[in-house]
Amino acid sequence: MASAEQVATQAVRRDIRDRWLLSAPALLVIFFAASGPLLIVLVYSFLTPGPYGDVQWTFSKEAWTSVFLERDIFDDTLSFASAHVTIFWRSLKLALMTTIATLLIGFPTAYFIATRSEKSRDLWLFLITIPFWTNLLIRTFAVLQIIRNEGIINTALIKIGIISAPIQILYTDTAILIGMAYVYLPLMVLPIYASMEKLDFRLVEAGYDLYATRWQVLRRIIFPLVKPGVIAGSILVFIPAVGAYVTPSVLGGGKNLMLSNLIELQFGQGRNWPLGAALSITVMVIVMAALLVYVRNTGSSETRHG
Repeated sequence: MASAEQVATQAVRRDIRDRWLLSAPALLVIFFAASGPLLIVLVYSFLTPGPYGDVQWTFSKEAWTSVFLERDIFDDTLSFASAHVTIFWRSLKLALMTTIATLLIGFPTAYFIATRSEKSRDLWLFLITIPFWTNLLIRTFAVLQIIRNEGIINTALIKIGIISAPIQILYTDTAILIGMAYVYLPLMVLPIYASMEKLDFRLVEAGYDLYATRWQVLRRIIFPLVKPGVIAGSILVFIPAVGAYVTPSVLGGGKNLMLSNLIELQFGQGRNWPLGAALSITVMVIVMAALLVYVRNTGSSETRHG
């Protein structure tokens, strides 16, 4: 006769097995819906480009070689693909600058909302989420109307007398930065607010009672407690900013290419699907590596400081 411990162990195993069986359909859907397209892209990156934009089922590593190297058309020698590296650097730089800009604006915004009365918080959150109701392309064109040479900013500055000629903002990296910061700002504000709302502001009052300055209270009390929201917001902004396509296309004017534009160019006019696939996988690997390093360093820092 089985002991009580064995019966309990069997019950636990049966419960785990039933949970896996119930979750199996959803897991299969997630696997094929998420991993399936990635596997197709990975396979395409090792094929040979076809003459009309398709692929030939011949194994080749040329696409991966072309990510950071370029082959001379005369003697087949390899040289550094400076154009690709420049685009990679511009994309990572603008994504990082967008994350910093949204953090500098989003942190005080979230703090302002969290310190309002409970009745007015819903109104402020409603105003923050309104941009999500509008198509991304429309929001980008709205920014374009503001920063173009005949836009609101230049017109106001000329009428005030600060400048005599319009400042060229459109079709520059600055325009892309402004557009992406505006588009992704709610993704930074909402996670920080979620952490800020749970903050016990009596700790802030205690800091002031102990003669701490506002900067000390912010650095030693508020920021460490809302750090999970800052990390979540930074991830939510950085990842889509690296792969942004619409905003750089409209505000960059096709002059300042980013990774998404380069990938679209390979699948379109370039007719080099394997190279586009290799670039896509490279972007994904870079983002995943950056996130792993960031999360590990943050976790080890929190462990050291208790």
